[in-house]
Amino acid sequence: MTASSRRTPRLPSDQEIAQARDASRQLARLLPAEDGATDAPALRLVTDDDQHEVISIPPVALRLLVDMLTQLGQGRAVTVLPQNTELTTQEAADYLNVSRPYVVKLIEEAKLPARKVGTRRRVAFEDLLRFGEQQRARQRAALDELARIDAELGL
Repeated sequence: MTASSRRTPRLPSDQEIAQARDASRQLARLLPAEDGATDAPALRLVTDDDQHEVISIPPVALRLLVDMLTQLGQGRAVTVLPQNTELTTQEAADYLNVSRPYVVKLIEEAKLPARKVGTRRRVAFEDLLRFGEQQRARQRAALDELARIDAELGL
């Protein structure tokens, strides 16, 4: 998938939220009991014009579908990206919920890995995920330290 073929996520409508919530509950019942299970039931799809189709979906894809429907059912936008995707600095900024210049600064300070494609920078999605996890871990540690100081001071 190229950057130009990616769709901008949009928030689901109230009707889509209700449909996603219902579909998520129904499909969740079909998930294999074990996380590593390799067998999932075949699904029979019936279209509005009564056409039937049997589709076998791998358990990992069924789990992903349930997760996406759950998020949509909570009114959140969803984007699916292959793990080896590269993002522009603007896309990385949107993911981290920061400004593009801040992402550029992180790249220039070698805090966020990136590569140059011509004059443009690209950030591997895996690196962005790793950076986000590290950032959240630092934030949790700082909050824990503040809580410890508060407890020591009796605040």
